[in-house]
Amino acid sequence: MYDELKKAIDESKSIVFFGGAGVSTESGIPDFRSVDGLYNQKYKFPPEIILSHTFFMRNTKDFYDFYREKMLCLDVKPNKAHLALTKLEKESKLKGIVTQNIDGLHQAAGSKNVYELHGSVLRNYCMKCHKFYPAEYIAESTGVPHCTCGGIIKPDVVLYEEGLDDRTINESVKLIANCDMLIIGGTSLNVYPAAGLIQYFNGKYLVLINKSETPVDRKADIVIHDSIGKVLSNVIE
Repeated sequence: MYDELKKAIDESKSIVFFGGAGVSTESGIPDFRSVDGLYNQKYKFPPEIILSHTFFMRNTKDFYDFYREKMLCLDVKPNKAHLALTKLEKESKLKGIVTQNIDGLHQAAGSKNVYELHGSVLRNYCMKCHKFYPAEYIAESTGVPHCTCGGIIKPDVVLYEEGLDDRTINESVKLIANCDMLIIGGTSLNVYPAAGLIQYFNGKYLVLINKSETPVDRKADIVIHDSIGKVLSNVIE
């Protein structure tokens, strides 16, 4: 399968990568749905409730207690998958990355054309005056972080009950619709509407790299059930 994937990459001129939590777990960032993921751990409230717009507005301190402990992973580094994709972009083969992750590791690895469907922990803004604050400000604060104007600061991440950014969606659809190879990696494809974007792919090679099976396996031209970092670092040299 590795040789088949390498040959397909060599033949392709316009590649797009669509990635999920499995790309970041290899850097030490916990995912949500695996056996050891956040959704299978015990908290005062279920994580999917804590990470909702309603909970943020009503229980902002509890939100930030969880957010600082589990979502802000500022000391992590890009892994083999991130670095391999950066190399592919520098070769002008990879035209863009569409990610469900909010950690900014693709950009830290050097990738330029990254579309963050669910936002980023690296960006935070005042809900009152829209002043920008870096992630370090949130990490070093206690309780509910406030702006100099007195407003509450909110992470620029898409919470449950919130819609995705229209521009990000449109640009992602355009990328996927116009590529000749779509590599889907490190995602179970269970999170919508993000997972629905892959339906716009009409190119030659649909590649699926994930440790477990996904609903799209049967439609893919190449399926590899393994670590995304291991696979990409072996075929992108």
